Order: sequence, then C-alpha cells, then structure tokens
Amino acid sequence: MTEDLPVPETRVLAVASHVVSGNVGNRIAVFAMQSLGCDVAALNTVHFSNHTGYGQWTGTKVSAQEITDLYRGLKQSYLDDFDMMLSGYVPGAPALEAVGQIAEDLKRHASARPGSFFWVLDPVMGDNGNLYVAQEVVPVYRGLIRHADLILPNQFEAELLSEVKIQDMASLQGAIQVIHERYGVPHIVITSVSIPHDGHPASSLSVVGSTMTSDRRARAFKIVFPAIDCYFSGTGDMFAALMVVRMREAVWKNQQQQHGGGGAPLSETEAWISDDSVDALDLPLAKATEKVLASMHEVLTKTCQAMQAQVSKARAVAAAAEQENSNGVANEDAESKENKKLRSIKSRAAELRLVRHLDSLRHPKVEFRAERM
Repeated sequence: MTEDLPVPETRVLAVASHVVSGNVGNRIAVFAMQSLGCDVAALNTVHFSNHTGYGQWTGTKVSAQEITDLYRGLKQSYLDDFDMMLSGYVPGAPALEAVGQIAEDLKRHASARPGSFFWVLDPVMGDNGNLYVAQEVVPVYRGLIRHADLILPNQFEAELLSEVKIQDMASLQGAIQVIHERYGVPHIVITSVSIPHDGHPASSLSVVGSTMTSDRRARAFKIVFPAIDCYFSGTGDMFAALMVVRMREAVWKNQQQQHGGGGAPLSETEAWISDDSVDALDLPLAKATEKVLASMHEVLTKTCQAMQAQVSKARAVAAAAEQENSNGVANEDAESKENKKLRSIKSRAAELRLVRHLDSLRHPKVEFRAERM
C-alpha cells in the first residue's frame, strides 16, 4: 500500500449494469474502485444508453450464456486471478445463476488459500416494498448468499432474504440473526434503514452492520447519519464499490489481529471473520462502513448543492412550456416533448458528481462513528 492508495494490489471483478451516460452500476463502481487503487475488470449485465429513471432508454440486457462466455474467455487467457468480486444488478434468474456460478468457481479455486478471495454481493431486488426484478429472482438470491462473504441489502431486501418483517430495531436485529444462522453469511450491512432511532432525529437514517461469531451470532453496530433532502441515483452502487475497497483496507490495516488463537493474520482467514473476542465497534466491517459513509455524505452533499442550478434550469423549461400552452401555441406532442426534457434535466441533476470530487472518495473530512445496537 502507498500513502495515497488505501489497499495493496487488488484485482476486482465487477459484475453490474452499464450505461453509456450517467453514474450508476459499473459506471460508478469501476471509477470509484480504480480511483482508490484497484485494478477492475468490468463484466456488464446490461448495456443501456442511460438509466431507466429518465423514462426512456435504449439498449440490451446480457443473457446468461453471454455472461458465462465472457467469464470463460477470461479463464482462457488466465485473466481470472481476482482477489475480490462485486456483483450488483443482474437481469433475471438465469443470468443471476450464471453470476453465482462465476463466484463459486472463483471461491473454489481460492479454497486452498483462506482469505485470498472475497465476494461482496449486493442483492438488487427492490426498495420501499416494491420488487423491480422478477419474482423468481428472490429464491435465487436466497440460494446464492450462503456463498457470499459480505452482502449489502437495503431494508426491503433484508426482509426478502430473512423473511422477517422489519418494523423496529429489534426486528432488524432479528433479521440479521436469521441471515447469519440460516445462510452462514459472515458479514452483513443493511443500508438505508429508515425506522425510529432512540434519541436520534426523525430525519436521520441508519446503516446497520454485523460480523458473525464462530457460532453464527450477530455482532451488530449501527451508524446514524443525517438524511439529505434530495433524490439521487446510483447511491447503492457507490456504497457497494466503496465497501469493497474499505473492507480490504480495514483488514490489511489490522494484520496483527489474531483469529481463533492460530496466529494467522486476518487477511489469511476464511471470509476475514474476526476472532470472537473482537467487539462490534472494532470490527473491520464497522471501520470500513464509517469511511464509506463519510465519502458518501460528502459526495451527496456536493451533488445536492450543484443540483440547485440544474433544477432552476428545469423550472425555466417548465415555465416556458406553460407559457406556450397558455398562448395556445403548444400542441400535445410539443407538451410531451417538453415534459420529457424536464424529466431528463432533473434525472441528470441527480447523477452523483464523482469526477469533480475525488478527494471526497480518497480523504473524506467528515467523520461518522459506529454505535452498539
């Protein structure tokens, strides 16, 4: 590791969506991880002109066979020497099964060297009580997460995986315990938790994480942070990408931590699971999440500030269209065109501004601290 790069040489396979323009999926994940020193190979699961929030887009989804063929091509050329894998949005159950087979193959080849491969899985299924994938994708994820090292579901996705309705912090902890016990998932971070917090403002949000013990008991922590009153796209993709880097960093910085009394560095233990004696707040997962949220908060704050000028532009467009309507000039097609343009301006304003704020990725100045559950 160098002073500016937080991780040792790290080769990552990033499996997620791709857009020609915008900051979602692999467009954001590859940039973020490369900016922090990782060598990233991108396997794109869709090729769209822009993300679907714009209301119109063109492009194609990648089939399960294409995913398998691309990975086979990497293996043929001995380019499958990955230290980590990040998987995000995958369109449909067959394609998801193909991605799972890739992860299982990489884990199998690394089995003789504990800790040499780590799979971060973002189980993209839906949000706010609504699925935006086919129903048959859910059981596939339930089958896959037992092979993952770290999963990053949002609150709704954690409910789908655990089959526990999350209504308060107690039921949230119950969902985490189910995932540890039933599936043996070593590390869990539940993002965007929006349930009441004792002693915290109603406008705050939480991220809740846990690393299991040797008997699959949860070691849970939470990080509370202020909500930003703006809509953004790509936040989950940015969070997942930064978690890959910061988790690797936290483990490598903790080389003296022992596991099971055997004396092996944490980076050489299966799934990077800390010894049972390690407190929840001292877990590498907690340290990684603190740094990720610091970068997220800074980038989102700066994006929101820049958004104001673009929103003002959108309002000017709307006002002009309304004036034309009042003068009886605009027809239905012209009005529809203006509405599409207005939506496009607002969607573009919600794209995360990463390129102009690299320092927020590398050296965030704000700080967040984990608390016990």
